[in-house]
Amino acid sequence: MANERLRGAIIESGMTLDQIAEQLGVSAKTVERWINDPKRQPYRRFKYATASLLQREMSYLWPEERTSAEVTEAGNAELIKLYPHRSVVPNRLWTQLYASAQQSFDVLVYSGFWLTEDAAFHQVVKEKSTAGVRVRFMLGEPDSAAVTVRGADEGIGGAMAGKIRNALVNYAPLFGLPGVEFRLHSTTLYNSLYRADDQMLANGHLYGVGAYMAPVLHIQRVAGGELFDAYAESIERVWESARPITSPTDLGGSDA
Repeated sequence: MANERLRGAIIESGMTLDQIAEQLGVSAKTVERWINDPKRQPYRRFKYATASLLQREMSYLWPEERTSAEVTEAGNAELIKLYPHRSVVPNRLWTQLYASAQQSFDVLVYSGFWLTEDAAFHQVVKEKSTAGVRVRFMLGEPDSAAVTVRGADEGIGGAMAGKIRNALVNYAPLFGLPGVEFRLHSTTLYNSLYRADDQMLANGHLYGVGAYMAPVLHIQRVAGGELFDAYAESIERVWESARPITSPTDLGGSDA
């Protein structure tokens, strides 16, 4: 399996393989092997040099360098607070979280209907749009198998699809705003994820109960941590597979 973290860090740096190789004193072919062949890892001195050059933690680029104790310690540092139920999360926290966003503003849910009725949240979206922040909404494809199953799991059946449609109607004023994008996904979600830059609220899904009764993790990105990035990477995977829509009524083409 290729080292996608190393590949991604090089791409984000804006440097070519030749430039990376020149800085490290190796050939471009060597750097390419570090990316594509996990058995051909660099010597530790090159790992340190590469991490410094790319401004990443060495343990991020090569996770196997870390001990289980280091992983645990970093993971503990990533957790800001655990709420036993979403219903006990302070209402102001959601808008405060998104009000702080400067680059990443993501909402990954099936419906997230409760949030669509929050006028303060709508205002934050509009303000971030004006400020040039990219805002991404990912809601469930109403007629997809995943939504049908989740509705059954929560004991509300077809009402889940109805909640999604209603949520889209509530979001109608946000469609067309600069930088605000909507997509529908058919993914099986194990968490609803609410991300603003390097902080995130992860609302777990439990069989037989609504998400409002499930735990919420308030986490932050910490150097050397893996928890935040694991959730953030799942957001990207859903986004890439989801279907763009341009209006609340653009519901054709589901996989039902």
